[in-house]
Amino acid sequence: MPEKRLSIEGIDPLLLFGFNDVYLRKVESAYPDTQITARGTDILVRGEEDAVEEVEQIFDELVVLIDRNGDLTEDDVSTVLTLYATDDGSRADIATDDVILYTPDGDPVKPRTPNQSRLVKSSRKNDVVFAIGPAGTGKTYVAVALAVAAMREHEVKRIVLSRPAVEAGEQLGFLPGDFHEKVDPYLRPLYDALGDMMPRDKLAEFIEHQRVEIVPLAYMRGRTLKSAFVILDEAQNATTSQMKMFLTRLGPNSRAIITGDITQTDLRSRSSSGLIQVQNILKGIRGIDFIYLEREDVVRHRLVREIIAAYEQHDA
Repeated sequence: MPEKRLSIEGIDPLLLFGFNDVYLRKVESAYPDTQITARGTDILVRGEEDAVEEVEQIFDELVVLIDRNGDLTEDDVSTVLTLYATDDGSRADIATDDVILYTPDGDPVKPRTPNQSRLVKSSRKNDVVFAIGPAGTGKTYVAVALAVAAMREHEVKRIVLSRPAVEAGEQLGFLPGDFHEKVDPYLRPLYDALGDMMPRDKLAEFIEHQRVEIVPLAYMRGRTLKSAFVILDEAQNATTSQMKMFLTRLGPNSRAIITGDITQTDLRSRSSSGLIQVQNILKGIRGIDFIYLEREDVVRHRLVREIIAAYEQHDA
């Protein structure tokens, strides 16, 4: 059986192999017919020639990540493994250009429709992007993925996610519980999206150190957000003054995505929706883009698309 010795001189084995060799075992489990043994500053790989070659390439990629980031996470290892292998261990032809990030389980998060792809490309070119479309089109999920990816790549230092709490009238004092218990029902979809894209313990750590912040829109007033990726979700429920307030929070090296469905505002007057008005106010400004998603972009249950179409027909 072919055997190859890989040198990792100059790399801390603890960083590369993980505590109790957890990363090493993760690589080995992806190639069950291959034996991987760590010996000091060497890695001994024994198996079929193609598999040994891939394992060598995987460790080369992991070393590159350590050199670039100064550390290595289990998420990083999963990402590299996903690039090289499918579920049956065979080489995968994965188109990585449109992959936004990989989840802790190694699953790729990428646009699933042409308009979602336009949203991803626009966010990479513009500092402020509005994603407007019906429920189920993946607006929030893609936006959160872009924010997490930007922080992983050290393009921003923090993520700030916000939503109007219209049902509570932005006056949360009369609700039971402490601050987090009061706003949790309105912000839960943002927590859920984040929970899909980073390990729960890492998310809790980021929230504790305010590298990830999830707040009601009313609590954004008076702040300046520097080096942040900011998302305003359910923006159809923000008034014109609230929309202006949010957009003017952006500081140096910050980006924003504003998502919403202009057909589902919970405001008393539809005309008071800041998301509806902003389309005319900011149209044509360089660095600001509007991406429109349609019911064809719905990626939830197949019936959601038909439900949206039925309501559109009823409203018409």
